[in-house]
Amino acid sequence: MKANSTDLVRCGWARNDLSIHYHDEEWGVPAHDDGVLFEFLILEGAQAGLSWDTILKKRENYRAALDDFNAQRVARYDSRKIQALLRDPGIVRNRLKIAATVQNAKAFLAVQKEFGSFDRYIWQFTGGRPRINAWKSMKQVPARTVESDAMSKDLKKRGFSFVGSTICYAFMQAVGIVNDHLVGCFRYDALRD
Repeated sequence: MKANSTDLVRCGWARNDLSIHYHDEEWGVPAHDDGVLFEFLILEGAQAGLSWDTILKKRENYRAALDDFNAQRVARYDSRKIQALLRDPGIVRNRLKIAATVQNAKAFLAVQKEFGSFDRYIWQFTGGRPRINAWKSMKQVPARTVESDAMSKDLKKRGFSFVGSTICYAFMQAVGIVNDHLVGCFRYDALRD
């Protein structure tokens, strides 16, 4: 854990201004807005094999490149738009990840149609409530869980890609489906209620 100049104790991965802001304001906050859930689903998939700091630095570029993470628009991207994305230095220019973004938008819309919202679907993996963990050290935090395994399997069955269990667990942490702030972190208690 780490303290900044105001002596707030944080999870140890929050080391620079961008990650500290993300840690303090967003990470682990229960998200129920479909737009936010879609954004994090796409960003977590883009992060595969890279550092989260890399994605945070490119986040605004992703918003601009992907029509502010509008799933309906992204689902309609054609080969010309995909080629433009592959030339965009502001995002991760990986052909498979970009193709997955478009496919995942289509699958996302299908889930919304079936369940009424992506929120209703995705939160079912923890019974509709955040899973509150009580880790004392970063070494205790798992990379995947039974719930992330189930989420990954079901998302893949529904046509999503770049949704392996580790990516799903990172997504769950990001959108507050699980609270993995360490118990000594100032955000832990705030998000426990």
